[in-house]
Amino acid sequence: MKPLFIVISIFLFSLSTLFSQNLPAGWEELTASDFTLAVKQSEGVCVIPMGVIEKHGQQLPLGTDVYTAREICRRAAGKEYCIIYPYYFMGQIFEAQHQPGTIAYSSELLYKLLDETCREISRNGIKKIILVNGHGGNSAFLQYFCQTQLESPRDYVVYYTTPSVSQDVQSKIAELRKTTAGGHADEVETSSMMVIRPDLVKLDRATAESGSNQNRLQHLPSGLYTGIRWYSQYPNHYAGDAKDANTAIGELSIEGRSQQLSELIKAVKADQTTLRLQNDFFNDSQAPLDTKAK
Repeated sequence: MKPLFIVISIFLFSLSTLFSQNLPAGWEELTASDFTLAVKQSEGVCVIPMGVIEKHGQQLPLGTDVYTAREICRRAAGKEYCIIYPYYFMGQIFEAQHQPGTIAYSSELLYKLLDETCREISRNGIKKIILVNGHGGNSAFLQYFCQTQLESPRDYVVYYTTPSVSQDVQSKIAELRKTTAGGHADEVETSSMMVIRPDLVKLDRATAESGSNQNRLQHLPSGLYTGIRWYSQYPNHYAGDAKDANTAIGELSIEGRSQQLSELIKAVKADQTTLRLQNDFFNDSQAPLDTKAK
């Protein structure tokens, strides 16, 4: 009886391993039973690909940032397995409210949605959450969100990154580019979408509007910031010139960013310090007069 039990146990273990090796990375793609295996295989790491719904010139879809962030996460998970949270488009985009199709939730709701999302991810056994940003306008909000994680104790850690390419890849992209200016729906971003969702790219419309910086606040001294800055520069919500976009640039950009993200995921898996320091901080903050010098 005992040998039979051992054989059955080995078989079940092998079966479990077989399934875990072929688990999809997408949270919404997993079955409930496979989700438990995915948490173990991911070593408790989940990435949230974050974008917004906003205009990207006249040639790209409103969901460009969401599509791009998701694809970078998908490729990264293929290199270093992690769970990918479903499409997340609730980001900061007040500066595009004057353009058709923009979805701009209130600042209070944005924060609460992200906070509760992280808490729900943690409740499901995942204690390391990486916010993977695909939208420039999210940067300040997400950094602030990470800072507020110190407001009260929690048993998980939130990390934040905006994937970029190495200097070597950047040089290769520069060699292929026909333009140097940009930053939004430009030659590189349009090239990326030509790889991810070519069916949604309308390249013939890339010159329908100007993507030039209008510099309407150039009279102000440098070092000042105001929320209307982006609108003062790019009221068409288009920065750059995408008419020469091509898939070679797009592939370099996407693959380069996914490679960096996979390396960050690996580092997060190995990180045993951040949560310990976070807990030490919360303990010290309860009695600051008793805090000892470290």
